[in-house]
Amino acid sequence: MSSFLDQLDDRGYARTGRLLTDGEAADLAAAFDDDQRYRSRVQMGRYRFGEGDYAYFAYPLPPVVARVREELYPELAAVANEWGSRQHGEGREPWPHELDAMLARCHAAGQDRPTPLVLRYGPGGYNTLHQDLYGDIAFPLQVVVGLTEPGVDYTGGEFVLTEQRPRSQTRATALVLERGEGIVFPNNRRPVHGGRGTYQVTHRHGASEVRSGVRVALGLIFHDAR
Repeated sequence: MSSFLDQLDDRGYARTGRLLTDGEAADLAAAFDDDQRYRSRVQMGRYRFGEGDYAYFAYPLPPVVARVREELYPELAAVANEWGSRQHGEGREPWPHELDAMLARCHAAGQDRPTPLVLRYGPGGYNTLHQDLYGDIAFPLQVVVGLTEPGVDYTGGEFVLTEQRPRSQTRATALVLERGEGIVFPNNRRPVHGGRGTYQVTHRHGASEVRSGVRVALGLIFHDAR
């Protein structure tokens, strides 16, 4: 079973360790203004998503982004299928073991726009709590990877993950995102064992306010968008 499963079950997130070298992270951060890489850009303030900018990559993805996405997916699919069996039993169609097969399922459903993105925040920038679903087919896990160094390139800007359990107040966790490191987290819900069986915990994520400098991160979403 995936090495991420115990961390996700216990804490609602998992740290991947180093996914990118400092050079790979710096190259992705420095290329944020290269419009040829991206299919669209969003100014967060315009839509009240926060303050900052993000840009969705076009296909073909940069080789390093495609590599990390493909390498992570099989282990995350094992977690997703374990969670699916807890939620739905054996009757649910499992997630494919390879990313190409999962994306083919998305494309057959009309979801064919790439979703990996880069997010950039300057001083005062932040991201409101949200979920990245994008269509009927939504893979239940995603990853954020730091592209700049906390405490050096920026201060503040912690990754924020909330969980809402039935009949409980919302719990928030703030995590420092190291450069090159990934954090795996649920994009919607995760099953949790309780005294009366399994119940659903709803998650949202965002970023706290950047106090100084520039924070840049890579978002890896594994399903494509409608």
